[in-house]
Amino acid sequence: MTDPQPHLIEPSPRVGILSRLRNYFLTGLVVAAPITITVVLVTWFVDFVDAWFTPMIPDQYRPERYLDFTIPGLGLVIAVVLLTILGALTANLFGRTLVAYGERLVGRMPLVRNIYSALKQIFETVLSQSQQSFREVALIEYPRRGVYSIAFVTTAAKGEVQARADEEMVSVFLPTTPNPTSGFLLFVPRSDVITLEMSVEDAAKLVISAGLVAPEFDAEGTQLPSYHVRSTADEDAGRA
Repeated sequence: MTDPQPHLIEPSPRVGILSRLRNYFLTGLVVAAPITITVVLVTWFVDFVDAWFTPMIPDQYRPERYLDFTIPGLGLVIAVVLLTILGALTANLFGRTLVAYGERLVGRMPLVRNIYSALKQIFETVLSQSQQSFREVALIEYPRRGVYSIAFVTTAAKGEVQARADEEMVSVFLPTTPNPTSGFLLFVPRSDVITLEMSVEDAAKLVISAGLVAPEFDAEGTQLPSYHVRSTADEDAGRA
């Protein structure tokens, strides 16, 4: 016996031409924007360095004197060569003596010495191969308990900060979105830091994209530790 009222198949909603054009535009924007911004930033950096170091080349040795076009990046090559030579010269005893004498001279200038010492410490910390700076990504509870933020563990706390704390402290850098180069320096107990397996690059992408670009993670192949969430009753019991 046949069904007198056969089931009707509802047609799928058709996408309008304007919606398709909008989707195409957004797709093209996602593809073109990163490439364009990268090219603009690289071009700006190369032009900036060229403007500083290209005038050091005598006119008779400049390529544009013999060619009909300029060679971009020539100043960048000169900068790399000069910095390498400077590093080689300061590696010996004579160079270290000159650097020490210059630092003593700068140390006598009231305002300049503060700027120089701060910048030197930052560059030594970031560029030193022996330091594990910004090599560890972690979660910390910030700005309140129960809310977590991505942070970069820099080093163990030292000096008076650690001496006045009741437990082991670490210094972490909490980046801001969408500019991860700015942020806050926080001193957090090591026990409150949840270490993540993602790389610093993946964490930076996560921060810049406001959580939209999340790195891949295999939860099944990783043994995750169990973290005990402290409740108000636990804190009251601890105070008692």
